[in-house]
Amino acid sequence: MKKMLVIGANGFLGSHVTRLLVQQGHAVRVMVRKNANTKGIDDLQVERKLGDIFDDQALREAMQGCDVVFCCVVDTRAWLRDTTPLFRTNVEGLRHVLDAAVAVKVPRFIFTSTIGTIARNPHGMVSEVQPHNYLAQGGDYIKSRMQAEQMVLRYHREQGLPAIAMCVANTFGPGDYGATPHGAGVAAAALGQMPFTVKNMAWEAVGIDDAARALVLAAERGRIGERYIISESFISHKELYDAAADAAGVPRPPRQIARWQFMLLAYISDITSRLKGEDAVLRPISVRLMSIMTRMDHSKAERELGWHPRPVLESVREAARFYAAQARQQAKS
Repeated sequence: MKKMLVIGANGFLGSHVTRLLVQQGHAVRVMVRKNANTKGIDDLQVERKLGDIFDDQALREAMQGCDVVFCCVVDTRAWLRDTTPLFRTNVEGLRHVLDAAVAVKVPRFIFTSTIGTIARNPHGMVSEVQPHNYLAQGGDYIKSRMQAEQMVLRYHREQGLPAIAMCVANTFGPGDYGATPHGAGVAAAALGQMPFTVKNMAWEAVGIDDAARALVLAAERGRIGERYIISESFISHKELYDAAADAAGVPRPPRQIARWQFMLLAYISDITSRLKGEDAVLRPISVRLMSIMTRMDHSKAERELGWHPRPVLESVREAARFYAAQARQQAKS
């Protein structure tokens, strides 16, 4: 039995990592903010430490005596007009975590990165070895995640941090109590509220349980200083939302629109929200990020970690049933 720390255990991926570690019989400690929504882990027997990633003392105390630290904290709000919070959490907050990990000399550090740090190739598959090639088009969210991953690997090279970067795709599955941006689309489809799908739009995706299992496998078998693509397949917008609607027993989205039409809607949404002084999830940068990535090769994770994910559409169907059940529960209360 090992002592494990999950930072950000209340999040979608963090809660599933925590659950899997508990199921495997490890002694699990979690670090969460004071007012965090911990519904995803409230039924688990874990040691809780309250603290923020900017609290150096709390970080060191939480890491003390742990065999593995899983860092699952990330701000994914790519649509923000003021992107300062992205860099504050994803880069500056992470710096505090890394400094604490070096000070405490944690034996292994598993960092939740993103497929947004992987290159794109419209003409073939990409792996972990190709250099990133769309930073300017990716906006500040991708810049913040690139800086974060590069910093983790730099701490490995220069300060000996035994870190591994897990480049995780869009995750789908049950237990999404915090309503992730990509989960919201599946929820809409599961409730029969998705008005359309978009032609020629697809992205890499993975089941949440499989993503969590990859992180845990990396703690056991991953090579220090390496990156691993954690994605099951490249699925289309239509395939994703049709599967969600079918699983929930509601009509599929009734029509398809072209990508340029979706982008036009994003510009209208952007202008409207700007006039209201609000942030809108649907903005041109959101559409760009939904369609910019290309097919990825996850065979390194299969070879080195022994990771063999289920077809992601199974997880999408489970997610749809979860969202539908949540909606019925809310309607009764």
